[in-house]
Amino acid sequence: MSGSRDLGRALRGWRDRTAPAAVGLPVAGVRRAAGLRREELAQLAGLSVDYIVRLEQGRATSPSPQVLSALARALRLSAAEREHLYLLAGQPAPGPGQLSAHIPPGIRRLLDQLDRAPLSVHDAAWNLILWNPLWAALFGDASALRGRERNIAWRHFAGLPVRVGHTPGQTARFEAAVVADLRAATARYPADTDLRSLIKDLRGVSADFAHLWDSGIVGVHESDTKTVHHPDVGTLTLDCDALMAPGSDLRVVAYTALPGSDAADKLGLLRVIGTQAMTEDSSPA
Repeated sequence: MSGSRDLGRALRGWRDRTAPAAVGLPVAGVRRAAGLRREELAQLAGLSVDYIVRLEQGRATSPSPQVLSALARALRLSAAEREHLYLLAGQPAPGPGQLSAHIPPGIRRLLDQLDRAPLSVHDAAWNLILWNPLWAALFGDASALRGRERNIAWRHFAGLPVRVGHTPGQTARFEAAVVADLRAATARYPADTDLRSLIKDLRGVSADFAHLWDSGIVGVHESDTKTVHHPDVGTLTLDCDALMAPGSDLRVVAYTALPGSDAADKLGLLRVIGTQAMTEDSSPA
């Protein structure tokens, strides 16, 4: 029980030191403390407020690695703090043979400061782990998505709804690059059971994936255009670039439009609209 209390104290301390502006939240009205409210932490981590309360009061035991990863990202913990969080929760910190969802401070600042382009961050298996407000306005709020619903490869090969349209050539290039990425990830992270399970299930759900996986196809992500069908502003044709974050396996995906173009005007409108008119049924592929 003392471990749960220690975990609760640590979470409260990290929450109290985290300024809302530092995590991209608007600051309005009078606040009794400079740190995050429990409601704000719950929103950022995709957890319920009640669960945050129980964690901080030491009444919730054995939080899962997924919960710990979400809390570490929301609180912007350093690598050492993240390892301490797992230790307090009685969970082994992700080792070198497992995928890491740790986001370096520079990548977080990138998303905070580049607010004129939709940006998202993915791990080596193409799990969506972070996005900026304009990405959410364009593709839909991903905070309600869980598990495989946040995986780009799964959404594509399992036929889940998305707002991005591909030409046959774009589809072939995208699938080759994603399958090659997943094959490389399995080699780099041999101890990651979730990744192995994803590959197995992808083979079962999609004959196209199984064929590509067995063929040994290779591919790399190149700059391309994406056609996004938005329910409120209409169709946007955007340039899409997948960038590797230095020193990690994170992928930063950026969508941009030529200044003065129709797509640029629509992105500008989305910055004004925000997430008010979004639906939550899609993610990009």
